[in-house]
Amino acid sequence: MVFEYDRGMKIDTDPNKIKEILERGVEEVINRGHLEVALLSGKQLRVKFGIDPTGPKIHIGRAILLWKLKAFQELGHQIVLIIGDFTGQIGDASDKDSMRKSLSEKEVKENMKDYERQIGKILDMKKVEVRHNNKWLGKLTYAEYSYFAKKFTAQQMIQRRNFKERWDRENPIGLHELDYPLLQGYDSVAVKADVELGGFDQLFNLQRGRDMQKIFKQDPQDILITKMLNGLDGRKMSTSWGNVITIIDEPDDMFGKIMSMQDELIGDYFELCTRLPLAEIAKIKQETANPRDQKARLAKEITALYHGEKAATKAEEEFNKIFQKKELPSEIPQWQAKKGEYNILDLLFESGLTPSKAEAKRMVLGGAVEMNSQTKTDWQEIIKIENDITIQVGKRKFIKILCQSF
Repeated sequence: MVFEYDRGMKIDTDPNKIKEILERGVEEVINRGHLEVALLSGKQLRVKFGIDPTGPKIHIGRAILLWKLKAFQELGHQIVLIIGDFTGQIGDASDKDSMRKSLSEKEVKENMKDYERQIGKILDMKKVEVRHNNKWLGKLTYAEYSYFAKKFTAQQMIQRRNFKERWDRENPIGLHELDYPLLQGYDSVAVKADVELGGFDQLFNLQRGRDMQKIFKQDPQDILITKMLNGLDGRKMSTSWGNVITIIDEPDDMFGKIMSMQDELIGDYFELCTRLPLAEIAKIKQETANPRDQKARLAKEITALYHGEKAATKAEEEFNKIFQKKELPSEIPQWQAKKGEYNILDLLFESGLTPSKAEAKRMVLGGAVEMNSQTKTDWQEIIKIENDITIQVGKRKFIKILCQSF
């Protein structure tokens, strides 16, 4: 059944779609019964999701929540996207085992400048209510803060898992870190959220949103917690570890990263990162026992989500050309050398093939560097520059050197 309001908004109450929202990739719902009734009622809900601009690129672990928001949006509910330009300067300690570095206002602004475009790859941004929490948190006086802060205790904050572990190890816990859950909770008050979404590591913060709404005489929001997605190597997805896929990775890079993942992650990635029906995923697993083939299907599905079918097909063809047929890529980036010879570590670093000379040394010693198909193992080697030298680092990084007369 579809409800239509005077303002033209239609709310879809299809019970199968609602079941999918409440169960697929979901760890916990608080309060499920209340939320299910609300979704079936035809009332438009305000569905909140907050994202702190801690880095310039959004990875597919975060995108799980954006796709869940998409499902709410497709039913006709109002998505309220909070970009934490204030809370981002404090830093959420939810998944941290030590005090995280605070970001400056300038760093936060730089990180968030492309967020709406990236999120627009998933959500219809014309229908999203975008809010920046500096608008209210930046104006909060101490008297206003103390009004709700005194309703909580330090013991409550310290009892959250990672704070307790840090306390037991005598690792420092900043007072500003204890403030964070209350400020995130105040966001729910400011936007009058009916529902808030978050990953499992956010449960403590989201529950404070319910507490805060009760303090301000609002109905407490329901909470939908999604499962966490591990990085390509099986550890927590982290940009600093380099085990992430971002939603703006180039198609070839995205496809190749997925093909490199650990086999045991395939099922989670199908469930959390694609929109394939669960019955079809089960069929793929049953009919395609080879993990390599399963990953190829997975890589194509995920790449198509962000870049389209044509780009995904091309990325698959390029991958097969390089890794099955052992041929060079169709297009290799070119790099202009500035002198006639380089130490190999300088060459790899300056050409952008490695992020540091230390990483360049590690790759050379590991036999992961080839020049014109010859493996290089001497990290002190001096390379004489000639035109059309092709350098390969690892499985997916290539450049072709151009030189001038020196």
